[in-house]
Amino acid sequence: MSPAQNVALNGSGAAAVLPRLIVCIVTLDNEFVEVLRTELLPWVDVVLRDTYEDLARWTREKGVSAVVLDIDTQGEDPYGGIPVLEELHRLNGEFTLISVSRARARSVERQALNAGADAHFRNPVDVPELRVVLLETMLRRSQEAERERLRQQALEASRFQDFIGSSEPMRLVYDAIQQIAASNINVLIRGESGTGKELAARAIVALGQRANKPFIRLNCAALPENLIEAELFGSEKGAFTGATESRPGHIEMADGGTLFLDEIATLTLPLQTKLLRVLEDHHVQRLGGRTLRKIDFRLICATNEPLEEMARTGRFREDLYYRIHVIPIQLPALRERAGDIPILCEHFLQLHCAANAVPLKRINSDAMAALEEHSWPGNVRELENLIQRLVVTARHDEIGPADLPARVLERSVAASEAILLPEGGTDFDDQIRQLEIALLTTALRRGQGSKTVAARLLNVDVQKVKYLCRKYAL
Repeated sequence: MSPAQNVALNGSGAAAVLPRLIVCIVTLDNEFVEVLRTELLPWVDVVLRDTYEDLARWTREKGVSAVVLDIDTQGEDPYGGIPVLEELHRLNGEFTLISVSRARARSVERQALNAGADAHFRNPVDVPELRVVLLETMLRRSQEAERERLRQQALEASRFQDFIGSSEPMRLVYDAIQQIAASNINVLIRGESGTGKELAARAIVALGQRANKPFIRLNCAALPENLIEAELFGSEKGAFTGATESRPGHIEMADGGTLFLDEIATLTLPLQTKLLRVLEDHHVQRLGGRTLRKIDFRLICATNEPLEEMARTGRFREDLYYRIHVIPIQLPALRERAGDIPILCEHFLQLHCAANAVPLKRINSDAMAALEEHSWPGNVRELENLIQRLVVTARHDEIGPADLPARVLERSVAASEAILLPEGGTDFDDQIRQLEIALLTTALRRGQGSKTVAARLLNVDVQKVKYLCRKYAL
């Protein structure tokens, strides 16, 4: 075994490898120090302190992983070390903290545990037991830190610009974005609502030559027809009622940069004609103006509409379609991105737990299976909205099937199985009893109390219904 490693016993008595860690013992009890130090030295390095003064900063500088704190060390107050425990816990939530006290009152132990101690011992201390608790807690913390490191590593490996996901459909999207980013060719991004079309547009810009130039976004479906023309092409003072000053349009503001037109299929045919002219001539004329302004911009459009069908039926100009459809990028729906939901959930949990100042929550395996089976008509946007809601509404740090909305559970085999048979098992006889009572009660209610009708609904002999009614006092 390497000198930099040591062995601790886990709960089953099996050996587990720990890195060589540092434990700080803070006490004035020299006899206790010597006994505990002897117990710990085969497994960890030990440093000693006899004062609380500047303990938090000192332990951080020394790279201490665990502190055994005698909370009676200074003065006679049995609560004297409680604020020190709180400060150490606040400094580093991964600290292993063990408190020791001569006080016999249970309130002292309760105060220590509430302050962040992992365990509390009363003098005289069972030193071998303290050693086992300390090393097992350190091992668990070390394993948790490693799991968190691997989770973060997986999360980082799945990132591409603002996208999260490492499935094959998303890898194809990333490759397409990288191939076209450096060019100035018009791009059409297609995909269902909520798949991240604007994220794709921003990724193209970020990797291209116009990264530091204006990125102007306009949702063509968000404005009424009488306003969108002025927003797109700009207007001169007096061009229409309410035009009290000259204003550049979004095309003009995108000069040198990128114009992103979301929901382009909603543009009217006259506006499509004007946009086509701008793309052909690279000049724009404001409403009410006579001057043509030369414009240099890259156009990225997005839609979830069938433009080919719209062009065939005359609802979208065919020549404009070919102008904007130079390079298409198809974003996959979330239901097509096998394996991406867990990593997306991890990302959104971290994001929204931090934003709402709540401890990081996790989703258990049954709930995750239900999420993976859901069809997600709203795609990634729907998933993020749900995670944001669960962060606030879930009562426990672990999110289970019971926390999920009915629309997610209704088609989930995993959720149904989890409700029918929880991970911890169930009482078979009690479940059968509850099912019999529920069926019998429902049949009697529908039969308006008639046992004969109930027997017919349940397809059993009426004598059995009478027997069950006596059995369950119904």
